Amino acid sequence: MGDFTTQSFDWNPGIEPSGLFWTMPISDRLIAFNGEHGTARFRAENLSVPDYGNFFNSIAPPSSQTPPIASHVSFDVRWHGGGTRTVVRDDTFDFGGSFIDGDITIAFTARHDADEIVYTSDDGPQIVVSGGVGRERNGVFFP
Repeated sequence: MGDFTTQSFDWNPGIEPSGLFWTMPISDRLIAFNGEHGTARFRAENLSVPDYGNFFNSIAPPSSQTPPIASHVSFDVRWHGGGTRTVVRDDTFDFGGSFIDGDITIAFTARHDADEIVYTSDDGPQIVVSGGVGRERNGVFFP
């Protein structure tokens, strides 16, 4: 687990009154997907996403939060596919799917609206721990 005492930024869409967290609606045009090849792309430009500063501030009740800083983010996440296909079926938890492993690359920029500072990802090599693209079924949609 990371050291939250040194965290300086936490860009996320926040927590809705319903309890839904770190989620926001996006357009289908921001996503490209090919399940047969295991490739996908998720990209967006200039999304309004506040910076809460750190994880604990982002999950605190609004009455005790340090107000987030108005910000915008852009990102381009690519799943390159080409790996092994894995088929999963779990009858206990009603979950199944077929996924193709592969490398992933991520590029992002984030900026606070009130200043000229831009935070950007490193163009250097990225370490992929795990990544896959596929289709899954669960719950009432599980055969």
